[in-house]
Amino acid sequence: MKEEDKEEPHTAAGPYLGDETPRETSSLISTDHDDSIYGKNMALYEDEMDSTPMVSSLLNKLANYTNITQGVIEHEKAESEDRIQRMGTFIGVFLPCMQNILGVILFLRLTWIVGSAGIMEALAIVFMCCSCTMLTAISMSAIATNGVVPAGGSYYMISRALGPEFGGAVGLCFYLGTTFAGSMYVLGTMEIFLTYIMPNAAVFKAETGEPNGMQNNMRIYGTCCLAIMALVVFVGVRYVNKLALVFLSCVMLSIMAIYAGVIQSAIKPPDSQVCLLGNRTLQNSKFDKCLKTEVINNVTTPTKLWTLFCEGDLGNATCNEYFTQNNLTVIQAVPGLLSGVISDNMWAHYGQDKKIVEKEGKSSEQTSDNTSEISYYVLNDFTTFFTLLVGIYFPSVTGIMAGSNRSGDLRDPQRSIPTGTIMAIATTSFIYISCVVLFGACIDGVVLRDKYGESVRGTLVVATLAWPSSWVIVIGSFFSCCGAGLQSLTGAPRILQAIARDGIMPFLQVFGHSRSNGEPTWALLLTAAICEIGILIGSLDNVAPILSMFFLMCYLFVNLACAVQTLLRTPNWRPRFKFYHWSLSFLGMSLSLSLMFVSSWYYALVVLLISGCIYKYIEYRGAEKEWGDGIRGLSLNAAQYALIKLEEAPPHTKNWRPQLLVLLKLDSDLGVKHPRLLSFNSQLKAGKGLTIVCSVLEGTYMARENIKAAMAMEKTKGFCHVVVSSNQRDGFSHLIQSAGLGGMKHNAVLIAWPANWKQAESSLSWKNFIETVRETTAVHQALLVAKNIDTFPTNQDRLAEGTIDVWWIVHDGGLLMLLPFLLRQHKVWRRCKMRIFTVAQMDDNSIQMKKDLQMFLYHLRLDAKVEVVEMVRYNFDQHKPKINYNSHATLNDKATPTSDRVHMTWTKEKLISERNRLREANMTVRDIFNMKPDQTNVRRMHTAVKLNEVVVNKSQGAQLVLLNMPGPPKNKGGDENYMEFLEVLTEGLDRVLLVRGSGREVITIYS
Repeated sequence: MKEEDKEEPHTAAGPYLGDETPRETSSLISTDHDDSIYGKNMALYEDEMDSTPMVSSLLNKLANYTNITQGVIEHEKAESEDRIQRMGTFIGVFLPCMQNILGVILFLRLTWIVGSAGIMEALAIVFMCCSCTMLTAISMSAIATNGVVPAGGSYYMISRALGPEFGGAVGLCFYLGTTFAGSMYVLGTMEIFLTYIMPNAAVFKAETGEPNGMQNNMRIYGTCCLAIMALVVFVGVRYVNKLALVFLSCVMLSIMAIYAGVIQSAIKPPDSQVCLLGNRTLQNSKFDKCLKTEVINNVTTPTKLWTLFCEGDLGNATCNEYFTQNNLTVIQAVPGLLSGVISDNMWAHYGQDKKIVEKEGKSSEQTSDNTSEISYYVLNDFTTFFTLLVGIYFPSVTGIMAGSNRSGDLRDPQRSIPTGTIMAIATTSFIYISCVVLFGACIDGVVLRDKYGESVRGTLVVATLAWPSSWVIVIGSFFSCCGAGLQSLTGAPRILQAIARDGIMPFLQVFGHSRSNGEPTWALLLTAAICEIGILIGSLDNVAPILSMFFLMCYLFVNLACAVQTLLRTPNWRPRFKFYHWSLSFLGMSLSLSLMFVSSWYYALVVLLISGCIYKYIEYRGAEKEWGDGIRGLSLNAAQYALIKLEEAPPHTKNWRPQLLVLLKLDSDLGVKHPRLLSFNSQLKAGKGLTIVCSVLEGTYMARENIKAAMAMEKTKGFCHVVVSSNQRDGFSHLIQSAGLGGMKHNAVLIAWPANWKQAESSLSWKNFIETVRETTAVHQALLVAKNIDTFPTNQDRLAEGTIDVWWIVHDGGLLMLLPFLLRQHKVWRRCKMRIFTVAQMDDNSIQMKKDLQMFLYHLRLDAKVEVVEMVRYNFDQHKPKINYNSHATLNDKATPTSDRVHMTWTKEKLISERNRLREANMTVRDIFNMKPDQTNVRRMHTAVKLNEVVVNKSQGAQLVLLNMPGPPKNKGGDENYMEFLEVLTEGLDRVLLVRGSGREVITIYS
């Protein structure tokens, strides 16, 4: 490694601030170099060093790349020692996803969903929701492994795949979903606390005269709980992260208690009794014995239950008619796994609002009821139906993006994120499916439909099944809901901060600011305020469908992003995760959209409207961003398709409209002479159509010829454009400058090498070639020069086993890496393997260079064999050739020290003869340094000769060799030397493609 590279510990690409995007171009460009090294070893490329780095320097920068997730500064410092040992799949992805997926719905609502929908329909609900998240996880894995995902996590991943408009809309949906998830967890925490842990703490009593008492309690206590949680997040978020494992342990312990209880119920069912009056379920919290009367000391006395339905003494009491005519029955709340209760719970038992929960199949005497005693029964709190239960259940399968949010802390994110996420979804799906079946097989139907456990003395229904104690699940679920709420309040502000810092929505910029420790204070305040809105709703069942909508909208766009990228086949779409397909993404997208409307069609319309408004706002008011997104690629493909379709036939008369080419004359100050011409044009534009405004300063104009026939024969799709000019040079110049239309403009030029340029009578061909090289460089376009083009395969050829060899000398945008990948997509080159060679100098660590290059290719998702060739430095201080200008003057009598011809044309033979003559001569160092004009040419020819020897040795049998093309000399007097250098550099190779990049990055390690 070079010393100057070792002294730069800074990352190649770090977290971005403000409205910057992650540095996808500048991070791979470094101009640090040592002239003494590069000047001697790679003289042929010395002019390139001002803009493009040597490969060894680039790889050293990439080796120092680190990816730090957004978080609190002190939290990052506290864990700086542990950063070396990054997390694997299990700790980094699997467990966080498990913690986020399992939670409040499993403990508080799954038994009620099974009781209402029955086992079969509950399984259908679970299967649909889990399938949606599994398909989304597959699409997300493809996106997450298509490059490095820097800070911003899931939002960054989605927005960079779909563009700023869709990215902003989805980002806000993801943010609102996470925020309302916090509301749901707070409400779940309070429901457990007020219903199962401390029911006496309720401020409002939910009695007949006050039906909203429970909701008011949830609002008061939920607001207090939210304030405490927000304060905890504000003061010390690192403690939230430290406690994550504790909260996860509570979840896993509770689930283990459920399974242990199932096994115990098969051996010895728990003694938990339910009292039925006829076929109606009674709230047994208001009495102790399921008896109308009991005998105490040989005296028949009424029980507490009798006093609820009767008034007066036992002899002349006035009792409820239904109570009088029906008997009391005691049944087991948990009959056990082997009791056969599964057959009763197989099908749905949906109930109406305020209707009594009744035991199916049990007879009773029907009477006219007195509604005053209805509060003693277990009632449905609202009407249940299939689609409602889907919306309530769906939040229990969200949380699949927890792994991608931690990509910076993972040892190998591109392997861990897909594996861990899919494993977590498969595990949780198994837990949910097994719990649906086991709940239906162990617990009686009336208890399952009892949402708050009123028939089992106010015990959490799932806790009646637990072993060794129901408190294991009650306490475990309480802490798991607390932990999930804290995680939501921690994650949501960071999502909002990432959106604000992108600068796509100006009104959100204030939320991009943070405290000195990195905490997004303003974003946390807004999150808490939105969370409070959810808490004021006061019901977990009403909040769950809202966050279901936002998450489903987010998942819909994740699937859309993957489908679009796959169908467009963009060059940068190379996920390491291979088990995806566009049809799976479309299925996931369709399923997400269907679940939105199945759950609640009016909520779905509202969320779609919100997303549409955000989209239009960003489109009209947001900052312009170019993220290389799939939607822009889709627009490009659509435009290309439409333009080609328009070329197929002339438009029908009904479709004719003025397509105006406006030629403007300019005055001496380059001002428009006739601005009214533009006014008249805009008036004509009422008929729609195309306008091209042009002005000619000097030159000629165009005509057409029969190139289309050749294009059709070669099956080339594109547009034909021929320029007739006074000379070939001007024609090429005009095409390079003006060809294309709007966004359909070329960014690379492909030309053939001027064959037999030495034997040609006129020097026009090679001079035109060099001018073309200069022009493409000036307009920042890439240049591809195909040498021996007549030996290249046709579209009908199929190359057998072979290699495409890339000789990567300098990094000028990555085009060298991208071209072989694109070639191998075609059936002609599909069987060829890719090999990448780079040159190590004496000062480079070739072993480390190879490791860095392999890691770089891994991030680029390219499969290639890597080889580092050590090129021994030639010591010019001892072996610089002697040039006798007087003797050279006899070869060129007209040459003078001031003429352009003083730079003699250096061929390979001349270099060898000079070298041999040098060995015989006895020269001093001072004499050597007196040679000024031709030292550069000698060094460049030496580089060409030595590099050609290495390339021929390694790649003579390759099907194609790609080489960095050196830039032309700044002084036109050295043009002929430049042609000779390129000729020597490619000598002995069959098919060569010289590549000169535009300097812009065309390949990226980022998602």
